[in-house]
Amino acid sequence: MKGKSRSEALRYLCATVPALFVGGISILSAVNREVAPDLGPIAWDLALFGVGLVLMRWRHRFPWQVALATALLTLYSTTAAGPAYVTYVSLCTHHRWRQIVPVALATWLCPAAQILWSDADKLRVVSVTSVTMVTGSVIVGGLTVFGLYLRTWRDLAASRRQAALEAQAHRVEQAKLAERVKIAHEMHDVLAHRISLLAMLAGGLSHRTDLTAEQTRETAQAIQENAHQSLNELRAVLGTLRRDGGVEDPQPNLADLDALFDEVRVVGQQVEVADTVDGRELLPTQTGRHAYRIVQEALTNARKHAPGTRVRAELGGRPGQGLRIRMSNPAPHAGSSGPGPGGRLGLVGLAERARMAGGTLSHAVQDGHFVLDVRLPWEA
Repeated sequence: MKGKSRSEALRYLCATVPALFVGGISILSAVNREVAPDLGPIAWDLALFGVGLVLMRWRHRFPWQVALATALLTLYSTTAAGPAYVTYVSLCTHHRWRQIVPVALATWLCPAAQILWSDADKLRVVSVTSVTMVTGSVIVGGLTVFGLYLRTWRDLAASRRQAALEAQAHRVEQAKLAERVKIAHEMHDVLAHRISLLAMLAGGLSHRTDLTAEQTRETAQAIQENAHQSLNELRAVLGTLRRDGGVEDPQPNLADLDALFDEVRVVGQQVEVADTVDGRELLPTQTGRHAYRIVQEALTNARKHAPGTRVRAELGGRPGQGLRIRMSNPAPHAGSSGPGPGGRLGLVGLAERARMAGGTLSHAVQDGHFVLDVRLPWEA
C-alpha cells in the first residue's frame, strides 16, 4: 500500500513538471522585461491544468476517455500537457491500439493547433508549429514506447510473483507429502511391532493348555501392557501432526535397542545380539531413530514369517565409516504357508526407511538363513 501511494505521488509530480516549467519561464520573462505579466491567460492556463489533475483520478476506470479529454485541454492550456502525457502513458499500458491511435493523434496535434490559433506573426507561427510537431512526434513516440514497456514490465513482474507463489505452494505440498510419508512409516513400524507381539502372546494363550492360572494371568497382563504401550506410541507418532510449536515427545534411537531386545525376549522371541558400535553418542539423532525402526521392523518380520526361530542382530560402525545393521534368521521352509497379510510390505518399508536415511538395504537367503543388510551414513 505504501509503495502504491509513492508511485501515485510520482505520477502527479511528473504531471506538474510542465506547469512548473511554464511558470518559471513566465516569471523570468516578466523580470527581464520589467513588465507586469498578463495574469488572465496564466490563470486560465493553470485552471485547465488543475482540471487535468482532477481528471487523472479516473484514468483507471475510464482510460481512453480521460486520456482524450486531457489531450483536448492542451488546445487551450500549455501546462495541461503534463496530465495529458501521464494519462496517455496509462492508456498505452492497456495495449488497446484502437484507443491508443486516436488519442496519440490528439496528443500530437492539439499543442500545434493551439499555436495556429494564436494571433502571433504568421511566419513565426509556421516556424513554431513545425518545431512543435517534430517535438510532439518525439514525445508521443517516446511515451508510447514507455507505456508499452511499462505494461510488459508489469506483466513480467506479475508472472514472476505468480511463479514464486506456485513454487511456494509446491514446496508446501512437498513438505506435507514428506510429513505424511514420515507419519505413515512411523505408524506402520509402531503398530506392526506391537500387534505382532500381541498376536504372539494371544497365540500362546489359545494353544497352550498346560499354563497355570498364574502364567495365564501374567500373559494376559503382558497383553494389556503391550496394548497400552501401543496406544502411547501411536499418540507420540500422531503428535508430529501438531503445529502449535509444542515440544515433541523424544523419539527412540540406538540407545533404546537394549530395551527393545528385552521386550521381545519377554514374549518369547529369541534374539542374539552382537553390538560393536563405537561412539554411539555421536550418532545423529535422525540416523539413530531410523536405525531403531529398522531393527524393530526386522524383528517384526521375523516373528511373522519365521516364528519361533532365533534372530541374530549384528550392529557395528563408527563415525566416518557408517553404521551397519545385519539381521538374520532361519529362512521359512519352502513348503510353509505364504507370508500372510502384508507380506513383502515390511521389506518395502525397510527399503524406504533406509533411503530416507541416505543409506542402502540388501537382503538375500544365505546358507538357509534370511539375511538383511543395511548400511547407513555416519559422518565423522
